[in-house]
Amino acid sequence: MVEGQGLSVLGQPIPAVLFNVTPLPMALIVSPRDAIRQEANISLLPDLPLDKIDALEQEVSQNLDVSALVVPVGGIGMYPTMVMSSSDLPWLIETIAHEWIHNYLTLRPLGMNYDTSPELRTMNETTASIAGKEIAEMVLTRYYPDLLPPPPSENAENPVQKSAEDFKPRFDFSREMHTTRVTVDGLLARGLIERAEKFMEYQREYFWKNGYQVRKLNQAYFAFYGAYADQPGGAAGEDPVGPAVRSLRERSQGLADFLKRISGMTSFDQLAQAVN
Repeated sequence: MVEGQGLSVLGQPIPAVLFNVTPLPMALIVSPRDAIRQEANISLLPDLPLDKIDALEQEVSQNLDVSALVVPVGGIGMYPTMVMSSSDLPWLIETIAHEWIHNYLTLRPLGMNYDTSPELRTMNETTASIAGKEIAEMVLTRYYPDLLPPPPSENAENPVQKSAEDFKPRFDFSREMHTTRVTVDGLLARGLIERAEKFMEYQREYFWKNGYQVRKLNQAYFAFYGAYADQPGGAAGEDPVGPAVRSLRERSQGLADFLKRISGMTSFDQLAQAVN
């Protein structure tokens, strides 16, 4: 589909779309305790048992006085890319597209500077998430229309009869995670590290009670998941990078225009100037 979006040369995507569906290593994420910032992302063996994961996190956290978290990953943007095996075809297509975007960016300034700063990492991941979703929707529309999500029901907002249960406020994971991140950032900015950590554990239990099985919620969690800011809210909190990337996409003439503009950037200041 990329050839129809102005992202190909002589009808071929550059680089070619190559991937392996394979078991993926897990990642050990390390953040300082007094700030949310990814300082290390270390690959581990796939299928690490939970007891060893927990022991490793505790050892790293206690010995180095940091926040540590082992997370699963769905894909790795090396070349050819590595993608987790899944029977969920829409997810698989989106993940392949996401990782190909990383390959595309790696040949350009934005991707070359992936690890230069937290802002550039968020720009990379948010760009890949936005473009991956768009390309996946194009692929599904052309080849697998039956797998597209159904359009919103016209009667969804006007049911014939409502029960008392319908009037209860629904739990919004993204909104609650956003509120949690903002609160934690505020506490850490005031130097209240232990209070922030107690609050995150309280919120983790709250998420669990509402059906979201967050195993551990700490600074490393936000440092990792906060970089994927293609949707408002969520673990990114009030970080301005994600909204700026989304704004650039909205102001671009198409997907190719967006990618060509952002892929040449080497700082968040350039992005901020482009949207302002």
